[in-house]
Amino acid sequence: MPASDELAVELRAVLAQSQTENRLPSIAGAVLRDGDVFWADAVGLADAEAEEAATPEHQYRIGSITKTFTAVGVMQLRDAGKLELEDRLDKHLDVPARGDLTLRRMLSHGSGLQREVPGNVWETLEFPKSTDELLATLAEAEMVLAPGERWHYSNLAFILLGEVIARLSGMAYEDYVEARILQPLGLTRTSFAPEPPTAVAYSVEPYTDVVQREPMLVERTGGIAAAGQLWSTVGDLCRWAAFLASADPDVLSPESLELMTSVQTMADPYRWSRAWGVGLMLVRSGDRIYCGHDGGMPGYVANVLVDRDSGLGGAVLVNAANVDPAAVTLELVDKVRERRPPQSRQWGPGPPPPDDVASALGRWWSEGQEFVFRWHDGRLEARWAGAAAWVPWTRFEQVEGDRFRTVFGREHGEPLVLVRDGDGRVTRMYWATYPFDREHRVTGA
Repeated sequence: MPASDELAVELRAVLAQSQTENRLPSIAGAVLRDGDVFWADAVGLADAEAEEAATPEHQYRIGSITKTFTAVGVMQLRDAGKLELEDRLDKHLDVPARGDLTLRRMLSHGSGLQREVPGNVWETLEFPKSTDELLATLAEAEMVLAPGERWHYSNLAFILLGEVIARLSGMAYEDYVEARILQPLGLTRTSFAPEPPTAVAYSVEPYTDVVQREPMLVERTGGIAAAGQLWSTVGDLCRWAAFLASADPDVLSPESLELMTSVQTMADPYRWSRAWGVGLMLVRSGDRIYCGHDGGMPGYVANVLVDRDSGLGGAVLVNAANVDPAAVTLELVDKVRERRPPQSRQWGPGPPPPDDVASALGRWWSEGQEFVFRWHDGRLEARWAGAAAWVPWTRFEQVEGDRFRTVFGREHGEPLVLVRDGDGRVTRMYWATYPFDREHRVTGA
């Protein structure tokens, strides 16, 4: 159901206020709800000289949001068995230095590798034009931190990940993303080169209302492709957010998406408001966690975020640099959440549990704490009896017979073993080696 006229006016007012207060040539925004673009609009001028009004169909440079596509490409290759996240870089690229960096740490900005390609590239705007030229620079690249020591953003790491994708797929990085991600998901307005209509990149003078054009950096290949080359619209970014909320299994396995949204490094060590998963930015706003990414290039800033629990998300694109686009995205999403909250999934009766699981359901005790095991949506689940309503249920998958594996939630990865009496009823369980009994027992008894 699209936004009502009244809500659309309120959402446009959010864009208009940001455009005025931050002196933005233009700002475009969109909100995702129930897997579809719920609302999209734009305020200001996409081309100030031509007085061309911005629309939601205008492309803007999305900068580092490109990294989320790079990360999905790496995870697709992992799904295909062509790499593991703990692989060293030199397993896949012939590098003169820094070959011991792992793909996981590079994806989560925990590698310690310096931020940029060696040299004053953001002054000259001259980036390596070939793989050999890029890899040769690694001999000069510093390890500014020890691997795993703390979060440190690295464009260079993602440029190298793009080379890994190219090497393992046998395709140019840009061709791979277009063929394996953009086309299958129908992201027809997302591209590595600008496709009209596009918003012009501007810099706004600090003490006047004068705007000046920024360089466009429109080269199709090389340089920063895997770190920040893509262009897109707010509508396409909302469709990308829908994918990040619930992956199309034909493009990426749900298990890989779950891993991408698990915390790997803490980007904000002071308030714990921002962390990084495997290639995705994780933002805490109130009691909700959003995944997505920011983006910035000369004359552009961008943001896309989605709450995977509710499916609410949004995107903001700006053709200037003097605003926090994530703050605007969250303001738009919060307004929709307040006025048109997502509907809870309707409960319905389901089939009975398998006979071999039925006697494992109910209340169990371990180390003085009570747990509840249930059968829900065709699987065995568990949760601490005193858990808050928002705490997700732990999920298990049957491995063989009475042996299960924890695949989501508390004790992820650990085994659950059922123990039966002579009549076949489950009388004890061992979860991560801890005994679970039907009655409260003293530990070790």
